Amino acid sequence: MSSIRNIYCVGRNYVLHAKELNNEVPTSPFLFSKPTHALVEADGSQIVLPGDRGSVHYEAELVIRIGRPYEKGITVDELVDGLAIGIDFTLRDVQNEMKKKSYPWLLAKGFPNSALVSKFIAFPGVEACKSKDFALVKNGVEAQLGNIKQMLFDLQTIVDFCALHFGLGEGDIIYTGTPEGVGPVNDGDHMSLHWDGQIVGECTIQLT
Repeated sequence: MSSIRNIYCVGRNYVLHAKELNNEVPTSPFLFSKPTHALVEADGSQIVLPGDRGSVHYEAELVIRIGRPYEKGITVDELVDGLAIGIDFTLRDVQNEMKKKSYPWLLAKGFPNSALVSKFIAFPGVEACKSKDFALVKNGVEAQLGNIKQMLFDLQTIVDFCALHFGLGEGDIIYTGTPEGVGPVNDGDHMSLHWDGQIVGECTIQLT
């Protein structure tokens, strides 16, 4: 985890998720970032999140790790060396206020422990990923289920866009967007992250 550098996140990359929050569906990739202080591993531990700033929502996502410097024309399969499942925790009430004022989302997205991520596994390639689902199970009940085939902007578009506008290199990770089904967490909730039917990370929520 200490080798992770930049944390990029793709917003509104699943049409049904954009619609469930009454957001416009973007016509080009919509990105924001989180500080590295937001990063925390889903290793079974208790994760502390702020309980005094309004509703905290979970957004489960497939996360890719960049394994080498980006070069123009490089493919995702050549560039990415790891895959994980993560949660982009969001202070939803704070975010809604930021939207109203046209302010950046950092206060709603960048707080400590807001970038939960499972262990990384070897990236199997884009085509193999299309045959596997990722899921978030909350207190034993499936809350979200996604597949990269449903993404508005595919992985190649995302990495090319990140590289062009922000730079992209070894150790950077990208949260690639969340499917529909986001919702609030409560104190004591157990969250497990699944890839291809297998648990790759889990945690228990503590709201303070």
